[in-house]
Amino acid sequence: MIEFKDAGVTAPDTGVTILKPTSLTLTERRISVIGANGGGKSTLVRMINGLIPATTGSVEVDGLDVARKGPQVRRKVGFLFTDPSAQLIMPTGVEDVMLSLRRTIKNKDERTRAALDALDEMGLGDRADVAVGSLSGGQRQLLALAGVLAVTPSILVADEPTTLLDLRWRAHVGALLRSLPVQLIEVTHDLDSAARAERTIVIDDGSVAFDGDPTEAVRFYRDLMFGRTTRTPSP
Repeated sequence: MIEFKDAGVTAPDTGVTILKPTSLTLTERRISVIGANGGGKSTLVRMINGLIPATTGSVEVDGLDVARKGPQVRRKVGFLFTDPSAQLIMPTGVEDVMLSLRRTIKNKDERTRAALDALDEMGLGDRADVAVGSLSGGQRQLLALAGVLAVTPSILVADEPTTLLDLRWRAHVGALLRSLPVQLIEVTHDLDSAARAERTIVIDDGSVAFDGDPTEAVRFYRDLMFGRTTRTPSP
């Protein structure tokens, strides 16, 4: 369970409010987060594992305060970025996944086997020793996901994970994410994907504008973007 307790973020250098104090309890297995660019979506989800600290209130994951118990929280929460280059740092796929496992599996041979198994699960077994830069965008995103899942998080936060992918890879990665046995919180501009969640949160101008049924949330967001509705608090 993820709890935002009046959690907000203010830019330290300018004092500008990025996310207004927000209270949410997230228990559903599939939650999508949508909204316009710059509205605060990424800020909200990056608070879950402390990538962005709350400047007011607090965020808790399974009762652990993110600010006080960051390492324990990050063992529970995996994070997948829009651009896999942000988290792929080793020359080959197997080396990158092994890097993720360095703290949990000390024996190198065991770590190699675990990394190869993780790559097989993503359909990348035959790309283990291929240079990361030679992989397609979709393959790099799968590799990043393999590294995240190798340490068995119970929660996965995905921040626009398919934005840079073509239609085929977008469908493949999206379906894979939805099939995972973890709680998934996904920021997305793909409204069809957002509507497949159990719950959708619309973020606008630094606060929650709508929180509830995905189909209704997508309709609300479309109306909001085209000026067909007045922004109202979430139900």
